[in-house]
This record gives sequence, C-alpha cells and structure tokens, in this order.
Amino acid sequence: MERIENVMRTMNFEFFGSGRHKVKAGEHLKREDALFLDVRSREEHETLAFQLIHHLPVIHIPIDELPDRLDEVPKDKHIGIFCSSTVRASFAYLYLKAQGFENVRILDGGYKIVDEFKPGKLLKSLKAKKK
Repeated sequence: MERIENVMRTMNFEFFGSGRHKVKAGEHLKREDALFLDVRSREEHETLAFQLIHHLPVIHIPIDELPDRLDEVPKDKHIGIFCSSTVRASFAYLYLKAQGFENVRILDGGYKIVDEFKPGKLLKSLKAKKK
C-alpha cells in the first residue's frame, strides 16, 4: 500500500495535462480486461443502474463503502470509475491508487456515457466483439 501523499506527489502539471487519470467511455468499453466501477449512491444506482451486459462487468460500490469493500475490486482489471460528475470518481481514483491499484482511470464525462449505448454505437460494438 502506498501512502496517499506519495500518490498526490505524482499528480503534477504533466500528470493532469496528459490526462493519464481519465479514459473516454468508448475506449474503456472496448477493453477485454475492463471493469466498470460505479461509486454513486445506492439511491442513484436504484434509479439508474448500468448493467453493460454486452460490454463489461459492473460493480456498484458507493464511495462511502469503498474502504470496507475494497476486496471486491479486482486488481487484475482495468478499472473505469464512474459517477455522475467525476467528483466521487476522482476521490475513488486517488484512494485506489493509494491502495496499490495500477490500472485505474476516471471515466470521463459522467452521464454522457449514455451516448455510447445508442443503437448505432451498440451495434458496432457488438459486431466488433463477434470478430
């Protein structure tokens, strides 16, 4: 486990300028070894849940439960962290990095991810997976 201070020291101008902490939803959904980590509240998840059956596994762990449920998050996957505005995803990103997770990114755009599931994009994605 790395100290949070050490993780924060790596977050300089080059880090944020390069965007290494974020990933576009469409890129993340194409990965074979990806996971969608939803850190929204239970109420938000109950209102709008993402199943992503044709794309990748989804784990819902509200941000306030993440420390107690950390063992549910696999370290061998590329983790895309989702919340409605990327604020909670940013906290979860920092926490996971401090816990030794290497392949962690914030899903860029919040609810704009829904654009990835329009019929044309979904059809294209499904065809690509069949190849």
